[in-house]
Amino acid sequence: MGLWDKIKGELIDIIEWIDKTDDTIVYRFERYGNQIKNGAKLIVRESQVAVFINEGELADVFPPGTYTLTTQNLPILSTLKGWKYGFNSPFKAEVYFVSTKLFKNQKWGTPNPFALNTIEYGPVQLRAFGTYTFKVSDAGKFIKEVSGTDGQFTTEEIAGELRSIILTRFTSALAGTQFSYQKDISQLDRFSKMVHDKISNEFLEYGIELRKFLVNNISLPKDLQEKLNLKTGMNMIGDMNQYQQFQMANAMSQAAKNPASGGGIEGMFGMAIMSQMMNQGGMMNPQAKNPTAPPPPPTIQFYIANNGQQQGPFNLQQLSQLIAQKTINPETLVWKNGMPNWTAAKTVPELVQLFNATPPPPPGPPTPPPAQ
Repeated sequence: MGLWDKIKGELIDIIEWIDKTDDTIVYRFERYGNQIKNGAKLIVRESQVAVFINEGELADVFPPGTYTLTTQNLPILSTLKGWKYGFNSPFKAEVYFVSTKLFKNQKWGTPNPFALNTIEYGPVQLRAFGTYTFKVSDAGKFIKEVSGTDGQFTTEEIAGELRSIILTRFTSALAGTQFSYQKDISQLDRFSKMVHDKISNEFLEYGIELRKFLVNNISLPKDLQEKLNLKTGMNMIGDMNQYQQFQMANAMSQAAKNPASGGGIEGMFGMAIMSQMMNQGGMMNPQAKNPTAPPPPPTIQFYIANNGQQQGPFNLQQLSQLIAQKTINPETLVWKNGMPNWTAAKTVPELVQLFNATPPPPPGPPTPPPAQ
């Protein structure tokens, strides 16, 4: 074998890329001197595009398929090289494989809180994060605008640029709305679409198609979120007494299941005493310590007509004394608040009992026995 045959045998005859990664967007097919045989095989798999570069200038682009490289299927490269009659000797060209698959679950988020004027809380500092999915739609433009001569370009290398676009347009989209945290927090789909529409054209400038954009969460500052959680929890509890009873019953149940921690009969007995203290004036029921007596019933008072003159008012005890003194009799006219007219005392239920309760007059002196 001559020297030329040895060198010729070392030249490339199969050009392909088997991607074993999840994040490589562009891969440069490496070969010393970039020498490629005339008639070499080019294999472009699904979700790939092969791009030929000659002396820094974009030449031919091959979609998925298997090709034999000749001047017939390398028209742009042939023109750049000035080959008029084909080529039988090796030629030089850089070959870049560009992945056109979907790159999913790309994350974005606000590294620092951003200020937004909300309807409920006024100006607050919010955070947001989500995911997006993209694919290379124009391999030639992506190489010229983004990857350049990078031999292995990954998603991480462009992630920072894409995140900057996302964050700028996201905060701009929210700032242009009357943002209600309690209402809009459940409408993340609307904000997702709004931002998607804003940034999709900017992605196309890099040869990238934004396939999906999602806002997963918009969160309040920690201290404000804690206050909101506390308010929500109190609204959910509702009746505090019922909540305390539930907590006590739950504690008793746990104590009974774990005797080693003071449960069993002793623990249940102690919990029962605590429950009784709570219900009858213990620490958790301060109102029971100082019970308030009900108000006394209203005093019934009457006026009487005595010898054509109004006298009173008299309560029932005073009237009882007047009856005993014969100042009032069943025919005496009386009146109290709520009665339409003066009426005889014997017709008033409260006074009838007083007449019945009056003892009869005491007996006279004893009758002397008859003379013998």
